[in-house]
Amino acid sequence: MTRDDSAPILVFDVNETLLDITTLEPVFDRVFGDGTVLREWFAQLVLYSQTMTLSGVYTPFGELAVGALRMVADIHQRNLSDSDVDDLKARMGSMPAHSDVVPALSLLRNSGFRLVTLTNSPPSPSPTTLERAGIDTLFERTFSVEAVQRFKPAPETYRHVATEMGVETSNLCLVACHLWDTIGAQAAGCHGALILRPHNALLPAAGIPQPDFVSSDLQELVQQFLSRWPTP
Repeated sequence: MTRDDSAPILVFDVNETLLDITTLEPVFDRVFGDGTVLREWFAQLVLYSQTMTLSGVYTPFGELAVGALRMVADIHQRNLSDSDVDDLKARMGSMPAHSDVVPALSLLRNSGFRLVTLTNSPPSPSPTTLERAGIDTLFERTFSVEAVQRFKPAPETYRHVATEMGVETSNLCLVACHLWDTIGAQAAGCHGALILRPHNALLPAAGIPQPDFVSSDLQELVQQFLSRWPTP
């Protein structure tokens, strides 16, 4: 697919890319005695969301999140109370933005870039997670995979954003801290930009599409965008 030299619309993943999921750790500390089980739970959540899509079925991400928590508790033979589940839900709805998010997004907006989000999470009533994090006004639009009832990295999710924004997928750049997300976006024709949050890395294997942009800091990633597209 031919690339357009003009600046693409930047499509940001939300969970972990923009919002800090480590604020969920107290739930895992309490239930499992080990906050790092958060990573096991999150990996199971991603695994089964993708399994649902490959199997042609759909369950909202929040319900999968609770189900994955119950599954991990069963694996570890831990008791899980209703209050634990309620605490996870509340914390998922109020995760703060990473410290580099506001200055980076503000610079992009002020430089003329168009910003939207695309998340596996379903739409929520106001105040939304982005509103609670204080970053909702930095985005032109917000998109959820619920519109197509397929989870990322299914190509339909990225194509939905392109259709709604009136552009080709080649006019989108997916920004995420998960390589599986950038791989999916690039396979659908988008640019891919990887922010290396903790516990995320490149996969050095043959045939793996490498992101067009990579950085361990969102503000440095912005500088890469500005160098590539100085006049959005």
